[in-house]
Amino acid sequence: MTGEPPKPSPEAVRARLDEIRATRGFLLPHHGAMAAALPDLHDAYGAMYRALTLTERHLTPFEKEFVWLAILTAAEEHVGTHHVDLFHRTGGTPRQAEAAFRLVAWARGAETFAFLDRHWQGHFPDLRAADAYRAGTAALIAGLDVPAPLARLALLGVQAARGAHWPLATDIEAAYGEAVPEPKMAEAMSLVMWPCGVNRFLEACGAWLQVLRSGRVVPSPAFRAWAETPDQEGFALPPRGAAPAA
Repeated sequence: MTGEPPKPSPEAVRARLDEIRATRGFLLPHHGAMAAALPDLHDAYGAMYRALTLTERHLTPFEKEFVWLAILTAAEEHVGTHHVDLFHRTGGTPRQAEAAFRLVAWARGAETFAFLDRHWQGHFPDLRAADAYRAGTAALIAGLDVPAPLARLALLGVQAARGAHWPLATDIEAAYGEAVPEPKMAEAMSLVMWPCGVNRFLEACGAWLQVLRSGRVVPSPAFRAWAETPDQEGFALPPRGAAPAA
């Protein structure tokens, strides 16, 4: 094929993999595939990893690793053991690890309340699904060995990772009610991009946008600007058979 970019030499591939092992302390199979066939993607991948996971922004190192532990558990991402190591290195205790696992287990059970809201709410007019879910969440958080705002952040990450938008919207409202900082909320949810893909973050932000536009929360000026921006639904296809634009 003409115009095909040159293939990396074996020496270049080995050098790339040696650099990854030296900087991160381990290798995974996809590192080698990118080094051998997709070196430009390999470069972008490393930059993305550094920006997403290594740059300190709004979450403290321990907060980030607590959220990571919960997200990776929810995603059943067993290869993320370096985050288990970082959880311990940033001061995580066995009771705090148990807190993360309890939050994930509770988040998975949230579909019970989503079912009630979607299908049976009319049969239980005195039992609002969202209120019942929030009450159960508050009771769980009260017994955990982590601050309530951190537990809320972990739930946002877990529900975003699961693509569970009903409980995510309910948890976002609760986070606003407890004055959890919006930048921390955004950072916690953004972590799902690594193990679960960009679309899970996109969908989570869509659920967040609906909450912002509902009037049920009071966003900061920056987030209000986001909410007030129209036409955030992506590329709109013209009707089939319509004449092309001139």
